[in-house]
Amino acid sequence: MKLFLIIASVFGFLFVAIGAFGAHALSERLAETGRTETFETGVLYHMIHTAAILAVAILTRYLSATGLLYGAGWAFTAGIIIFSGSLYALSLTGIRVFGAITPIGGAAFLAGWVLIFIAAVNE
Repeated sequence: MKLFLIIASVFGFLFVAIGAFGAHALSERLAETGRTETFETGVLYHMIHTAAILAVAILTRYLSATGLLYGAGWAFTAGIIIFSGSLYALSLTGIRVFGAITPIGGAAFLAGWVLIFIAAVNE
């Protein structure tokens, strides 16, 4: 689906830009606060699930269970926004409530993978 190709390209650009910004412009600040690992975890999951969105876009052309695949694509999109976004916010602000919402994004990632599994099994 073209929309997921667009989303993956935007998220791909963003994970590279955010990762580079963290590694260069924010490295001292993150190190001082001890939040480098938190930031890097956000970037890692952002990267992995951007690739997953790209895979969903490709799979919609080959598998018939497109409704399940669309659900997976949206779950991964929500996961990146909530999981990675909350880790970026936590690492930059230190506001712990952001860490409390991170698992919601993790659940969205899990849901996306389950939907791909179901789509594959039903093929």
